[in-house]
Amino acid sequence: MEDSRRLVIALCAAASVGFVSIVFVLTWILHFRREEGLSWDGGLGEFNWHPVLVVSGFVFLQGTAIIVYRLPWTWTRSKLMMKCIHAGLNLLAFLFAVISLVAVFDFHNTANIPNMYSLHSWLGLTAVILFSLQLVLGLCVYLIPIAPVSLRAAFMPLHIYSGLFIFTIVIATALMGITEKLIFGLKNPGYKDSPPEATFVNIMGLLIVVFGALILWIATRTSWKRPSDQVKHSLHTNEGDGAKTEVGSALQDTLSEGVDGETCEDVRRRRNKSDDLGQVN
Repeated sequence: MEDSRRLVIALCAAASVGFVSIVFVLTWILHFRREEGLSWDGGLGEFNWHPVLVVSGFVFLQGTAIIVYRLPWTWTRSKLMMKCIHAGLNLLAFLFAVISLVAVFDFHNTANIPNMYSLHSWLGLTAVILFSLQLVLGLCVYLIPIAPVSLRAAFMPLHIYSGLFIFTIVIATALMGITEKLIFGLKNPGYKDSPPEATFVNIMGLLIVVFGALILWIATRTSWKRPSDQVKHSLHTNEGDGAKTEVGSALQDTLSEGVDGETCEDVRRRRNKSDDLGQVN
């Protein structure tokens, strides 16, 4: 119960910080950059879509997609439904990222500014390419029922690691991008003079870091996994223990019958009973 309360607190904190980050980026553009605003005419207003879409889509939506399986109120839903939600959020994040790239390239071409000359642009394009590959492979292996179970199991560790790795790259790239925007956009006073806009956007950068840290923390806590995934993890851990073979077989039978149809409490009671049997043996 205490662990579940901590999970809910962490989820609420991540959602709150992510939402505040979106409010900050909108305030930055619509208040501090109100003379530029948002538009789609090849000017600075079009460029301003870039930070808005990256923070709201590539950061917030992607982070939400990563932890969607950890939401306790979804544990009684079917795994297929959660896969569709996970894929949908990632697809939406990808669309946001692509539109943000189009805005930048269009602005650069209109203003005769070279493309792809900074480390920020290199990492940003790399993140989008890797994310697109992650999205396609994830859809083919897990959502479309054509891949064998053995392939899904073998690919899962790489899928999880690459997802967290790409998300980390996106956070780092976003921080580099907003810093570049301040350096190029603030003239008198300049960025080095710490005007209110610079301080405000620096705070936004800290919020993005906190959001990323919370997402990574939630995603890497084994005890906060969806209950059916915890059972599978227990099976994998006990695989080589001959004394627990019968328990593992019983749990495997349960999985094949469909753990997702049970309540969270049923699954946890089953796991606790299995652990007690293992200790007795």
